[in-house]
Amino acid sequence: MDEEGMDDALELVRGQSALVAFQGERGAYGHLAIEQLWADRAIVRPCWSFDGVITSVREGTASFGVLPVHNEIIGEIAGVSAAIALAALEVIGLVRVEVRHCLLGAIGAPLDAVREAYSHAAALAQCAAFFSQHPAIAACETYDTAGAAREVAARRRRTEAAIADEGCAQRYGLQVLARDIGDRANNATHFAVVRRGA
Repeated sequence: MDEEGMDDALELVRGQSALVAFQGERGAYGHLAIEQLWADRAIVRPCWSFDGVITSVREGTASFGVLPVHNEIIGEIAGVSAAIALAALEVIGLVRVEVRHCLLGAIGAPLDAVREAYSHAAALAQCAAFFSQHPAIAACETYDTAGAAREVAARRRRTEAAIADEGCAQRYGLQVLARDIGDRANNATHFAVVRRGA
């Protein structure tokens, strides 16, 4: 599908009711991509992995999927475009989602108490300068940005924080310890909107 065709296809689904799969938990950047395109008319299907999103779409348990394919700091998200092609899914468009990473911690915990920051590997890679400036904080990889926020909130340890969108603070009961910790202020991730091929 060419660029003009993709724009037309996205306009056809924009704002309509749909069951849409994404990787991660509610509040993840993939979830924000869904909200941007479908507003509140999507029924969301959180998946543990990118492969889970692809399987949901391929098997018809979701009508559409959103998958990150490119980030403006780190470039291509490894393996995602190849997995879409291998599954013979159709890309009907791209959604650009602004990425403003925040460090979220337990209520009342100061920044200088944090020793581990949890997030998706791609998000951690986008915050290299922050970790250089805070050598006492270790970057700890987990499956998702919002999932990291949920887990940090559940454990309530002052030494742990998550890197996620600011909205995850309210969603999971955390506080913002530092805003805009990504390596670039104008960062964004481009999400492919996929459906089953003909």
